[in-house]
Amino acid sequence: MTIRPFTVQIHDKTLDDLRQRLAATRWPTRELVGDRSQGVQLATLHAVTQYWSTEYDGQRVASRLNALPQFTTEIDGVEIHFVHVQSGHADALPLIMTHGWPGSVIEMLDSVGPLTDPTAHGGSAADAFHLVLPSLPGYGFSGEPAEVGWDLVRTARAWSELMRRLGYDRYVAQGGDVGAGITDAMGRLGPDGLVGIHTNLLVPALNDPASLPNDGDAEREALQAIKTFQTSGIAYFTQMATRPQTIGYALLDSPSALAAWMLDHDTDAYYKIAQAFVDGRPSGNLTRDNVLDNITAYWLSGTGASAARSYWEAYGPDSPSAGSAPLPAPRIPVGFSAFPGEIWRTPRSWAEQAYPTLNYFGDVERGGHFAAWEEPELFAAELRAAFRPVRDPR
Repeated sequence: MTIRPFTVQIHDKTLDDLRQRLAATRWPTRELVGDRSQGVQLATLHAVTQYWSTEYDGQRVASRLNALPQFTTEIDGVEIHFVHVQSGHADALPLIMTHGWPGSVIEMLDSVGPLTDPTAHGGSAADAFHLVLPSLPGYGFSGEPAEVGWDLVRTARAWSELMRRLGYDRYVAQGGDVGAGITDAMGRLGPDGLVGIHTNLLVPALNDPASLPNDGDAEREALQAIKTFQTSGIAYFTQMATRPQTIGYALLDSPSALAAWMLDHDTDAYYKIAQAFVDGRPSGNLTRDNVLDNITAYWLSGTGASAARSYWEAYGPDSPSAGSAPLPAPRIPVGFSAFPGEIWRTPRSWAEQAYPTLNYFGDVERGGHFAAWEEPELFAAELRAAFRPVRDPR
């Protein structure tokens, strides 16, 4: 039950080892195509590792995280790391936000200000949040599970316990990527105190896309995007859901391999990140330093393999939770935001079918899969709008 303050510490010898490993990378020959269809392009990874080894400040991860209040607490046998920023505005609404893979709490840091202090970012004091940003079990500075069974539902229950320990008896939850699955599970479990959820990835669409409406152009385009992802973009997903330990050896041994594996997530994010490193033109907040903060956090914490195993737990055919009965639909309000660069752009009709209690749908003008990271101000505006109806009227 104890909540302890936490500080990130990075030793110079750890960064020296990182640079030596980057310099010793054994490079493959160049891909034989002009796009990413064979994987991360050689020129892109050359640019990433060159900047990482010669210009990037390896202490940025510690500096950025240590500028915020951090804590750890043991829940169900796992030490959970989390950032906890309380707003200075009265009646702020507690919000727990969950990252995914290949993300971390790093991707949410630039949304802390807009969410906790909206008056400094074009919002109203009435839209303020107390913010809780936990690192998933086996990710970042959280501990690794020592047993199987840490699926989305178990993590959702752990988050409910975390909010209880922090004294929040009325709160909301948000998530994208894996975090969307955990937030979805929280909504379906309906723990005491949870009054609303918001996601920016429609998790139910992956489970049974054929059952979704397909009458309009938006629906057909989204179905085609899912089909493309399932046929040519799902390699990382399949590997980690079935053989996470195998890829884990490379992710723990080679920082270049780790960077390549993390960059090869989705087409939109890949080309935006490649553009930042190769051409020096970042998209929104996806700067070279911000991208490397996230990759470096994985390297320093040595969590490449344990993070990969979370996919086996959540989505693998051999995991203990495989074949579990589906949870009932949420009975609390649900908000959803569709970003144009997402793996598929969710039509409103899909969100309405997935969530009968949908009470907010945002169609956002910019941003992709890593919405909070790429466009923190737009992302914060979406959360303010989505959760405004569930704020305590007092």
